[in-house]
Amino acid sequence: MITGLHHINLRAPAELLAVLRDFYRDVLGLEVGPRPDFGTAGFWLYAGGHPVLHLSTQRPDEVPRGPVDPAAPSTYDHTAFAGTDPEATAERLRSHGVRFHESRSAVTGQHQFFLQDPAGNGVEINFPF
Repeated sequence: MITGLHHINLRAPAELLAVLRDFYRDVLGLEVGPRPDFGTAGFWLYAGGHPVLHLSTQRPDEVPRGPVDPAAPSTYDHTAFAGTDPEATAERLRSHGVRFHESRSAVTGQHQFFLQDPAGNGVEINFPF
């Protein structure tokens, strides 16, 4: 039985991994924390004391993971985070030059930001209103 979402893992070459680490740390405010020694480079980024984003180094010869059928379209759209203080978050995003779309959903009762990380992955930040 699934009880919740544990973490998201992104795999990328080392150079892009450092850019992603900086983005999620410096722009979105996740904290780089302890990561077990898996014998490969990578980072774990924490929110509220929990490692919610794992960044793993893609080996130079590794084929990027995707659908079992390479001709099949990807179904991944975005990762959503819960946030606080949308005004401060908007200012932080703007100060880092990050473009985002803002929406308010009366259906879900959320103020939402939609953006992309440096690798083009969709990111959503939800704030209650």
